[in-house]
This record gives sequence, C-alpha cells and structure tokens, in this order.
Amino acid sequence: MERTRSTPIPAAWADVLTRVPRDLFLPDEVWLRDSEGGYVSCDRRLDPGGWMGAAYSDAPLVTQFVTESDGTRSPSSSASMPSTVLRLLEDAELGPGTRTLEIGTGSGYNTALLCARLGDALVTSVEVDAPLAARARENLAALSYSPAVIHADGADGWLPHAPYDRVLATCSVRTVPTSWLEQTAPGGRIVTPWDSAWSCFGAVRLTKHRDGRADGTFAAYGSYMLINGQRTDIELFRDVLREGQTPETGTTALSPWAVAGDDPALDFHLGLTVPGAWYSWDTTSADAHTRLWIADTTATSWASVDHDGRRTDTFRTAQYGPRRLWDEIRASYERWTRAGQPAIGRYGLTVTPEGQTAWLDSPDTPVTPP
Repeated sequence: MERTRSTPIPAAWADVLTRVPRDLFLPDEVWLRDSEGGYVSCDRRLDPGGWMGAAYSDAPLVTQFVTESDGTRSPSSSASMPSTVLRLLEDAELGPGTRTLEIGTGSGYNTALLCARLGDALVTSVEVDAPLAARARENLAALSYSPAVIHADGADGWLPHAPYDRVLATCSVRTVPTSWLEQTAPGGRIVTPWDSAWSCFGAVRLTKHRDGRADGTFAAYGSYMLINGQRTDIELFRDVLREGQTPETGTTALSPWAVAGDDPALDFHLGLTVPGAWYSWDTTSADAHTRLWIADTTATSWASVDHDGRRTDTFRTAQYGPRRLWDEIRASYERWTRAGQPAIGRYGLTVTPEGQTAWLDSPDTPVTPP
C-alpha cells in the first residue's frame, strides 16, 4: 500500500498489512472514479495487470452497485482508500485484549486487519447486506480467520457480544446511534466516519464516560458511504419544487461560490450548523447564468442564489418554506469567519442517550442549533 501521509506506518500495522493481501477481498470487477465524476470498470479477467494495480493503489474501489427506482445506479459497497482505513484503525487505539465491534463488514478486508491485530475471538462484525456478509465470511476463511460476522443492521450494534472496548464503523453517520453508545464500555472508544447533508467528509473519535456520555473531536479525513438507515432519497425537481410556490425574493452580496464546495473546513462547519441543508449547482436555468440551489432533507424548504453572468457584487435570492435556508447559510458563514475560520480538528461532539451536540474547542461552546 502506498502511504499518502507523511508519518510512517506504525510497526504493528505494517506487519498486519503484509499478512492481509487486499486483492483477496476484491471481486473480479471493480470500479474507479473517472475524471468526470462517474465510474470506470476495471476487470481482472480483461486486464489483470490493471486490476492488480488498482487493488494496491491508495484509492477507493466500488465493489457493488444498486439500481435506484429511477433506473440510476449508485454505489452500495466499496473497498475504502487504504490510507483512510489505516487512519481509522490508528484512531481506534487498539491494543491486546481490545474487544471490538465493526459496523459494516463489506468485503471483510478491514475485518481481517482487525483479526490479524487482535485475534478472531475479539472481533465481531455486522453487515446489513446478507450476500456481502456471506462473501466476507468466505474471504476471511481463505486466510483462516473466523470472527463473528453477523447479518444485521449495524445501526443496532450487536448486543449479544456487548460491551465492547471499541466500536469502529466503516460507514459514515450523521447521528451516532444510541445503541453504539450503550454497547461501548466505560473508557471505550467509538470511531466513525462522519457525514452531513452538506458535506460527506471527516471522522469523529469519541470516548465513553462512566456517566453514559461520550465525547471527542473530529478529524479531517475520510469520505465514506452513509449508513443505510440515515440515507434520504430526495431530488430537487421531483420532491422539493412545486407549482404554486411563491418564494420571498431579495439580493445578497455573499457569493454562492464562497459557501459551496471550495473549502472543506467551511463545508464541514455548514454541515454541522445548518442541519439537513444540501446544495446543487444549476447551469441550465433560463433565468440565471448559474444558480445555487439549497434545500433541506425534509423537502419543505428551498433557496436559490443566482449569478447573472456579469456582476460579482450582488446576487438574486429566492427562499421558500418554513426555513430561510440562505439566511441560515449566510449567518453560519459569518459566524465561521468571525471565529477565525476554524479547521475541522477544532470541532467536537458530545453524545448522550438523549441526543448529540457539536461544539467548537470545548463542550462549553456548542455550535449545533438548539
């Protein structure tokens, strides 16, 4: 595996990586991202050299697609970028005797790394997709690993083997499931990739306390598929925009490009502080040269910000629904700027059985809206 970080691979993990060949956990056909945001097939039967090169590249590989109701194909399982896999494992701070629950078995590669480091008896892995779970068991058995691989919804954890010293997810979440918190032993850690409707990026490392809460900080790495139960199937023109809607119109001096996609730290902040908001760009409208659409995951509110192709000091706005989404985005952007444009690592999260709260620098300075 080619290491993309400047720090060396710890000796314990370097040994594990040599004992777990990644190619043994991949199907004959995998898909890589192309330069246009799509996917290109790489088939071992047609191009064995190219396939093996992909298997040991530091890149995510899609291993399975699902066909949506509208006929489009979306990735439903992947082999994650190896450097990110290792970052999550390092952040889990595994040691001898660490009883670990993995959420999302996938191909079984990450599970095998856990087995090689900890031993089979300490590893429980949960996979929501039954055929994937079956293939993972076969892949693991080929290397003589036999951890408990359970076909179940990872959002529920796996109570029969609890409590765990570590809960390690290979999918992202927007809300840490209460079951993970409850099934983690005091002093244990929950490590999971993070997601928001605005930005799919980051990871969070939480420590469980004796009073039942867990808290910790975010890290600026990782982009993982969202856990099944937290996904939303909402399309702008199908579900959000309706005939007869009369938006409130106005203007803004804040450029839409300033808030949408250019700065990972800002995107992360907006995802935390304007919950449920997501965006898309539109260059096909007859009314604007370029339009930024913003909507929320309830499909009840939307906003648009229009660039006329000429002026860069003022932009037309429209907002509809119970939320004024552009106002929320603008206010959150201004708070981020006043705070000195904080990096992702300055944010943290506190999780209790009643809910979760994001904060900046300290739990005493929450950023999650009440």
